[in-house]
Amino acid sequence: MFSHSFNKPLHIGTPLLWMSAVALAALLTACKPAADSEAQAEKVPTDPYIVELSPLLQSQAKLAPASKAEIREILRVPGSIQVDDQRVARIGASVTGRISDINVILGQDVRQGEVLATLNSTELAQNQLLYIKASQQIALQTKSVERAKQLFEADVIGAAELQRREAELSAAHADLYTATEQLHILGMSDKAIAQIASSGQMRSYSSVYARLSGTVISRKVNLGQVVQPAEELFIVADLSRVWAVAEVPEQQAELVQEGEDVDIEVPALSNRKFTGKLIFVGDIVNPLTRTVTVRTDLSNEDEALKPDMLVSMLVQSKAVEQLAVPRRAVIRENDKDHVFVEISPNKFRLREVELGTEYNEMVAVRSGLVEGETIIIDGAFHVNNERKRKELE
Repeated sequence: MFSHSFNKPLHIGTPLLWMSAVALAALLTACKPAADSEAQAEKVPTDPYIVELSPLLQSQAKLAPASKAEIREILRVPGSIQVDDQRVARIGASVTGRISDINVILGQDVRQGEVLATLNSTELAQNQLLYIKASQQIALQTKSVERAKQLFEADVIGAAELQRREAELSAAHADLYTATEQLHILGMSDKAIAQIASSGQMRSYSSVYARLSGTVISRKVNLGQVVQPAEELFIVADLSRVWAVAEVPEQQAELVQEGEDVDIEVPALSNRKFTGKLIFVGDIVNPLTRTVTVRTDLSNEDEALKPDMLVSMLVQSKAVEQLAVPRRAVIRENDKDHVFVEISPNKFRLREVELGTEYNEMVAVRSGLVEGETIIIDGAFHVNNERKRKELE
């Protein structure tokens, strides 16, 4: 009896339980997608680089399309300070002789015509002697011609004798002229020559004069030294204006032109800057260095710039149109440059860009931006602060 009742299937209430289970499963299935959607929505983060402008930010921000502007590249070229070739004198002796006196030292300021050194010259003495003899011959030959004229008028001598003596006088004049010119070549002035002519005495000392006012920047002579006219004894330079000379690589030579403003940085003077004009661009390329010489004229009234000082020449190239943005539109984040670019009305994305040369408050954009895209050119700082605030929420 009991075995029969246990083996017989139980039918009482089974359909009701099955229907309840199906309903519960359907209910759970219907609720699960909604719950998953809400959880998924909570998991999707907002883009931290996108910001939507509030009414206040709209009033502070100024928009403009990205466009091209004239940009000048800055070429940094190593160079040095050199004396102005028009303001330097390389001074030597006019005659061969031995130095007997030196009146200046290296670095001393001198005036034009000032005596730098004195030397004793036998060559000068010999030529002075020739001049004195020629002067005396003029006097003798002049008296001889006057005497011959009197004798000719008295019919004592013939015309041929008179002509011979006149020819001798002309030869004496030629000798005197030659001796005078030779003394000029040896550095004597007309006044000094006249003194010799009047006194009849030789002066074998020759002076070396400064040919311009300036500073003695080189002295290559000592007392007792025998010097030749071809030797350079002193260099005197006017340092109130100097040149900055540099070598520009031939690939960049076309970017520089005469008349451009040039800044000169001097490391020895704590990177002090001097401004001048580019006055010369070479016409040839150095075949060894493949460079072109450029030269800038600089004012140096305080003589802070010294010859052979090393400098950096900052040369502005010719203007070239490039895609550019205002400097104030650039945001510096994580050591990279960014700008805010409009992606939809009143919504902007902070986009990384690669920048180039800055010129006149404009910065060239090498990549990351397309011409015509709308960007924030003013107020970008405030917009970025709002973006950071939203990111922290």
